[in-house]
Amino acid sequence: MFETIMNLVQQQAGPSVVNNPAIPNDQNDTVLQTVTGSILNGLGQQAQGGGLGSLLGMVTGQGSQITDHPATQGVQQTVQQDLMSKLGISPQVAMSVAGSLVPMVLSKLMHKANDPTDSSVDAGSLLSSLGGQGGGLGGMLGGLFGGK
Repeated sequence: MFETIMNLVQQQAGPSVVNNPAIPNDQNDTVLQTVTGSILNGLGQQAQGGGLGSLLGMVTGQGSQITDHPATQGVQQTVQQDLMSKLGISPQVAMSVAGSLVPMVLSKLMHKANDPTDSSVDAGSLLSSLGGQGGGLGGMLGGLFGGK
């Protein structure tokens, strides 16, 4: 899962990280790795903190837009705080990076999870990798998505 999210972060990072004059070029890789880990941690926190229904709604495309989704906002806060605390990035830059990258990456990730022709991510493995929620959840979700 880390590799998939890292690839998505790298694909989307141009304007917000790589071309951002507030982030030194020698920190780009560290920022990308921190953002990737923080997205995973943030998603895991959402799953374990009772936001599983919210995440499930996001995975199945039900409910609000990705940008406005409470799970997205929670993940953005995790990314923002990690950028500030681990790398010393200013609150404004951290907010800008999190606000631009997280919705795009989560949108692409959810699209992959819902795409029957893309075997890189499926809803069951996505949610089970976020915290191993309830033994049969992965299989149950796999059934909801036609075995994907």
